[in-house]
Amino acid sequence: MDGIERRSFLKKAAAAGGAVAAAGLAGAEQGKPAPGIKLLSTEAAPKAIGPYAQGVEAGGFVFASGQVPIDPAKGELVTSSFDAAVERVLDNLEAVLKAAGLGFSDVVKTTVFLTKADDFAPMNAIYGKRMGDHKPARSTVIVAALPRNAPLEMDMIAKTRG
Repeated sequence: MDGIERRSFLKKAAAAGGAVAAAGLAGAEQGKPAPGIKLLSTEAAPKAIGPYAQGVEAGGFVFASGQVPIDPAKGELVTSSFDAAVERVLDNLEAVLKAAGLGFSDVVKTTVFLTKADDFAPMNAIYGKRMGDHKPARSTVIVAALPRNAPLEMDMIAKTRG
């Protein structure tokens, strides 16, 4: 949307009673989150390696961005074992959830990305241990590759307690 189209849209939105929508678009274009959206950040999880937040709180949910097994203290991929990589991913996600005052018991949906189908059983065992009796919905997808050649990535959606 070029400058002329943007101004035209904002004028039409405001004229149609869409002042909130117009203000939201204007804020988003300035790189600010829209009202009601809180960006989450913690030193206990790796810094985002792109133009995204570690997590976002909005609409009564926390959306934790995908985590690969990067050790936040070293900034390096955990490569000692697949099990250690899974634990690191879950530690990173737990840190993002804690930044919002939540834990794994608040998770409603998890998505797991694996580069090898053979890694499903060990991932599932560790995931099950860490989740305990809580059983959120989950999808697991086998993919060709992940950032930094990681063997897995996981994201989570959690319900806020408010």
